[in-house]
Order: sequence, then structure tokens, then C-alpha cells
Amino acid sequence: MLVVDDSKVIRQLIRVNLELEGFEVVTAVDGADCLEMVHRIQPDVITLDAVMPRLDGVRTAERLRADPRTRHLPLALVSACTELKGGVGAGGAGGVDAFLAKPFEPAELVRLVRRLMHGRGGGESGSGASEAVGPVSEPVEP
Repeated sequence: MLVVDDSKVIRQLIRVNLELEGFEVVTAVDGADCLEMVHRIQPDVITLDAVMPRLDGVRTAERLRADPRTRHLPLALVSACTELKGGVGAGGAGGVDAFLAKPFEPAELVRLVRRLMHGRGGGESGSGASEAVGPVSEPVEP
């Protein structure tokens, strides 16, 4: 499991909640860091923050989908930008498999990661259907 977010607090929150559920978690600070690590650690699922320096989550997802070695990795976009929710799936928002709105409940995150892991296999990414998880909330201004 690879968690990509520029916020140290969010990375730690996601990591702790997933590790408590038995997941092995590695973190990256942005999309460029993710692309450098992904082939070395070979994660089962990647969560991507939408807004990050150097390389944002959508562009990172597009690059992962363009690479035959990572094309089928389950990807979830985690963002307070709820307008991205409508673009989740093939052809939109980088072809991510799911969207989780910030703020989110830890249990929602765990359910989402489990669904993405179980949907993986046979060289296909999930069931082919995208999903949006979490409450629709207004983006929080920094």
C-alpha cells in the first residue's frame, strides 16, 4: 500500500489507520516521489492526494496508467476538491478507480482500500466500475 500526500498529518493519519487494520503502508510526499518508489515497493493499492507540489494526484495517476507495469494498479484519489468526484473512472481524473472526499472517516478509508485490494487480480483493475466514497463536503480553504 502506497499513500501519497504532501501533508505529513494526513500521511500519518492514513498510515496509522491502515496499519491498525493490518496493512503494510509506505508513504510518499508527492507524485514525483510516488513514481520514483512505485516499481521498487510494488504496492497493491495507491492513494493519491489531488493537490500536491511538483506532480499532483491526477497527473500522477495518468502517468501510472500510461506505464504498462503500473497500468492495472488500483488507484484512489483522496481530496477535498469534490468537483473531481464526477471525473472518477476511465477517461476522467487520470483514470482513478475511486474517490474519497476529505474530510473522511477512517472506517471509510479502510473499506475503500479493502474493496480496491479485493477487486484486483487477473491483470484487470477492479470491476471496471468507479466509485465515490465519503460525504460530499465543501472544500476547506487552507
